[in-house]
Order: sequence, then structure tokens, then C-alpha cells
Amino acid sequence: MSAGTYRKDIYRGLLVDIILKKDQRNGRLTRGVVKDILTSSAFHSRGIKVRLDSGEIGRVAAIIEE
Repeated sequence: MSAGTYRKDIYRGLLVDIILKKDQRNGRLTRGVVKDILTSSAFHSRGIKVRLDSGEIGRVAAIIEE
């Protein structure tokens, strides 16, 4: 698994674990498939912000290797 801090590593249809805003303190991860990439910059130290197919929005904590 790699961290999702670089935008070039993230694309639609990718399986990822994200941290939702409400879970930032406890570190709980939510797994899902990327629908939209919301961060415009090439790098973000806390993770690229994405929207999942489920509609949930959070920062990529890990990219799940198939």
C-alpha cells in the first residue's frame, strides 16, 4: 500500500482507504472507489482529497494494491 499524497497516483476507479473529516481524530479508515479528485495541487502532505462512489469525501490515506 502506498500513501496518497501525490495527485499523479490517484485516478477514477482506484480502490483507496480515506480518512473522513469526522474520523481525523480517531484515524478510522473508509474504503471505497474514487469517483472524483478534489485536490487541484500535485502534492498534499495529508493526502489528496477525493469523493468516493458512495459520495463520501476525505483524504487518501492508502492506495489498495490489487
